[in-house]
Amino acid sequence: MLQNKSVGLVGNQSSLVGDQHLVDFLLSKNIRIKRIFSPEHGFRGTADAGEKIKNSKDVKTGISIVSLYGKHFKPGIEEVQDLDIMIFDIQDVGVRFYTYISTLHYVMEICAEQNIPLIVLDRPNPNAHYIDGPVLEKKYSSFVGMHPVPVVYGLSIGEYAKMINGESWLKGKVKCDLKVIPCKNWTRNQVYDLPVKPSPNLPNALSVALYPSLCFFEGTPVSAGRGTDQPFQCFGHPKMNQGDFSFTPRSIPGASKYPKFEGEKCFGKDLSKFDLMDFRKRKNLDLSFLLLAHQQLHSNTKFFNAFFKNLAGTDTLRKQIEKGMSEEEIRATWQKDLESYKEIRKKYLIYSDWK
Repeated sequence: MLQNKSVGLVGNQSSLVGDQHLVDFLLSKNIRIKRIFSPEHGFRGTADAGEKIKNSKDVKTGISIVSLYGKHFKPGIEEVQDLDIMIFDIQDVGVRFYTYISTLHYVMEICAEQNIPLIVLDRPNPNAHYIDGPVLEKKYSSFVGMHPVPVVYGLSIGEYAKMINGESWLKGKVKCDLKVIPCKNWTRNQVYDLPVKPSPNLPNALSVALYPSLCFFEGTPVSAGRGTDQPFQCFGHPKMNQGDFSFTPRSIPGASKYPKFEGEKCFGKDLSKFDLMDFRKRKNLDLSFLLLAHQQLHSNTKFFNAFFKNLAGTDTLRKQIEKGMSEEEIRATWQKDLESYKEIRKKYLIYSDWK
């Protein structure tokens, strides 16, 4: 499919074939890679969250790298018009506000508009064993959530690409000429420990598992551990009162250059000793962290910022928490939309669903 073609490749540090980067592997097979496209965190995965990235060249190969997290999220016509085919190979974590699926959307869109076939090299989703969270409302669509799916959507990135196409979510309802290369020997219930960090602040399996629950703190004054050795494995705030656990965020170039509460002592909860297998068995988001922090802080600080509704995909969750609803009551309000989503999702499954 790639021989004698001019190839574009969307990838980052997770685009590995064994221990070899996909770029190096394809070049060794005499495949002509014309251009590399990189998502948030850059081609080598070392840029801070939200940090704008400039176009560059790959030091090792000299191939031009186009940033899809700088001046624009979508490749320009001039950046793809000399390509015969595009490859997308990025490790996802199965969470709506993780921006790699938004990059996938825009790559599919330009490929559809310019009649360029797209190959998605599928990879296991470490959070594929459950579906949970509010379904995004269209008016809250942004780069941290473009589609009407729950926070945790239970699909591989290849299945997700099929859903983007099948549900006509691309602008103008265009269809991408899509080919998904599936994983062998993977099931949705399988524990999959990522061989490489998918982004700077998800260093291990526990952080990946806790990320869907703790990322809500990005829309509040609470730190989710950025600027520590335990990102997305703890949370805290200078005014919280939680036992004897504390941490002091520091600047960590390549991970958290300007963390929340840099140099200030934060008190909160240490989740780094959580039993990962026990947490997986729950098969849901844990809202207790968010509810606890709100209970302690809302009376003396503005708790929710404007970003929260983009992360939640709705403004309802904020209102429910401010109203004092319990986790069980909040979760119950998601169920109708989740059931509707699950029916849509069935159409795009490549791998057998849960027993």
